[in-house]
Amino acid sequence: MKKIKFSTVLLYLVLFFGALIMIFPFYWMITGAFKTGTEIVQMPPTMLPNSFTNLDNFKFAFQTAPFVTYFINSVEMMIACVVLCGVTTILTAFAFSRLRFPGRNLIFSCLLALMMVPFEMLVITNYRTIVGWHLHDTKWALILPFTTSIFYTYILKGFFDSIPESLYQAAKVDGCSDWKYLWRVMVPMSKPSLVTIMLLNAIATWNSFMWPMIATNSKEVRTLPFGLYAFISEGGAKNERMMAAATVVVLPMIIVFLVARKYIVNGVARGGLKG
Repeated sequence: MKKIKFSTVLLYLVLFFGALIMIFPFYWMITGAFKTGTEIVQMPPTMLPNSFTNLDNFKFAFQTAPFVTYFINSVEMMIACVVLCGVTTILTAFAFSRLRFPGRNLIFSCLLALMMVPFEMLVITNYRTIVGWHLHDTKWALILPFTTSIFYTYILKGFFDSIPESLYQAAKVDGCSDWKYLWRVMVPMSKPSLVTIMLLNAIATWNSFMWPMIATNSKEVRTLPFGLYAFISEGGAKNERMMAAATVVVLPMIIVFLVARKYIVNGVARGGLKG
């Protein structure tokens, strides 16, 4: 039998305990959503609720705040952002990967430099733009700032660069236009990176909190993260109720990440290494 090194065992132990530390808050949130007010403050704390059929906290959350409306708004925002950002990312990545125009490398370098500017520094400019266009407190105000991404463009450009240039030249000789070559050759070949981009964008827009809080006022256009924040003040600061509401917000993205984590890691690694 192959001997296992002590360093390997130690590494796996560190990873195991690290995974427990990261998973425990989610476990505590989900189990706390089924506990009563007495159970949640019990000392020593209980690791499991007395009954997983206790749905009173969820009923209170849905009766106090329109989480169904928040959920629909979040889904609509996520789908719109994923589609629009996907189109702009594909077109931009293709332009920087295959088209030859003056200042291409300089412009792309400047765009990469802009990645160091945090989104919070752009909030005032974006807010003034949205107000100037009379889109404040509308769903378009939630969508427009997330229709482009330099990071996603960088990932996709790296994958486009890995496709042989000779294939593009052969297509041009056969009379294929850039538009047809992009959608019939490059896009089908870059599905792994595109899936990664769409998943990352979906998670980012779903969890967006700061911008929806600034760009919206009414319940009709709130998203789930901002709706959860409003629920804390409207529903009372009771831990079991907040955990039930937080579970409604977080659980969909946990499921998405568990299902798609392989595509996210592979797509980012492939785009970064080949670029």
